[in-house]
Amino acid sequence: MSVRVVLADDQTVVRAGFRALLDLTDDLVVVAEAADGLQAVETVRLTRPDVVLMDIRMPGVDGIEATRRIAADTTLDGVRVVVLTTYRADAYVFEALRHGAAGFLLKDIDPDDLRAAIRTVAAGRSLLAPAVTRTVVEEFARIKGPEAAGAERLAALTDREREVMALVAAGLSNEEIGGRLFMSPLTAKTHVSRAMTKLGARDRAQLVVLAYETGLVRAGER
Repeated sequence: MSVRVVLADDQTVVRAGFRALLDLTDDLVVVAEAADGLQAVETVRLTRPDVVLMDIRMPGVDGIEATRRIAADTTLDGVRVVVLTTYRADAYVFEALRHGAAGFLLKDIDPDDLRAAIRTVAAGRSLLAPAVTRTVVEEFARIKGPEAAGAERLAALTDREREVMALVAAGLSNEEIGGRLFMSPLTAKTHVSRAMTKLGARDRAQLVVLAYETGLVRAGER
């Protein structure tokens, strides 16, 4: 099965570069391109791709707002957005993760790593190493501080689900969580999935964001 990709970037040469890289494979197919966020949303609704490579900074509707609109559309639940950025420590990346991006990639990524990342996220697996996600989220959560309604949102979770969520935010995999809490990786995965469902998180990256935003964990804690 081919992975269907939409490229969204306001620079024609950037889109052409990514298309050229993906055209070298048999299983990755660029089905459409978009030059701004509004066009990206419309194109995604029309083509229903598996993955969107979304530039964060575009004129008009930027990549963050476009990501938010795609994530909020229940008819596009199967679409995974990966945002593209020039700098790893970027406040825009944090906002994109908050609004449902599955992860982020640097624009100077190695071609083989780019293709592997697209396949990974299309398969529904976590794109970023949890520690990388944590580094980005923690940096900006430290500035923002926890939200006032954090405790109320966490009330929907069981004690075990909060415990598992905190370990996800600490960068642990399901296997590592299972070892820490003396449960199987499948049971850990179940708790993660239930926490995501109750909090409306699309993936683990967003669950990490929520752990910091709600005050379940705080910047600098281990």
